[in-house]
Amino acid sequence: MSPRLLVFGDSLSFHGPDHEYAADEPRLWPNRAADALGGTADLVAGFGWNARDLWWSLTGDPRVWADLHHADVVILAIGSMDTLPSPLPTYLRTGLRYLRPDRLRRVARQAYLAAQPRLAVAFRGRPAVLPAALTVRYLDMSVEALRALRPSLPIVGMLPSVHRAASYGRVHAARPAAAAAMADWARRREVPMLDLAEVVGEHVLGGHGNPDGMHWGWAGHAAVGAEMAKLVSGLLFTGEPPGGP
Repeated sequence: MSPRLLVFGDSLSFHGPDHEYAADEPRLWPNRAADALGGTADLVAGFGWNARDLWWSLTGDPRVWADLHHADVVILAIGSMDTLPSPLPTYLRTGLRYLRPDRLRRVARQAYLAAQPRLAVAFRGRPAVLPAALTVRYLDMSVEALRALRPSLPIVGMLPSVHRAASYGRVHAARPAAAAAMADWARRREVPMLDLAEVVGEHVLGGHGNPDGMHWGWAGHAAVGAEMAKLVSGLLFTGEPPGGP
């Protein structure tokens, strides 16, 4: 059996110690996990993706619909970005890219990036990108949809990572409540979860990852890949046959 992992992720899935990498970079954790299991990984991800982006991808991307026919395991590597401070409402923050002319867009973005760490500290990390209740809601809808399509398809998730990012004022006040809400939901829904804080907490907070204080070095990717492989290996032979119906 050469299992195929379908991974939904944020930039932690494809950003290394210095910059972002193509999805087939073997040192990224999805490929590390797949290699340990003797299989392959398909990555569906984007910068800043949260649980809402997961839902949009599941319901709106025909490539994902095709991949679901062939997946042996689905990994919801989503939730870390949900917990980050977001001083501006998401629609305004993400809307900066649409400003014209170019000079206005650059000035507005630079002003926001300069203000973001100060506002994160001033507002004590609130509001977050997504409230914990919404993160759980979108995760729940996604799992319900996946199980309707493939009832026996194993699904694995992740609890949020940690950060020491100066760009967010080193503030991460929303994580504890979000992690607790996600863990409670996962127990009720019987979705095994990998606790990223336990796996890469020391790596990140000790300054051994990316200088941005959020993304991981290759040692972090290797650790997450190894732990994810262990978690997934216990599920691979209890679901439906490889490739599904």
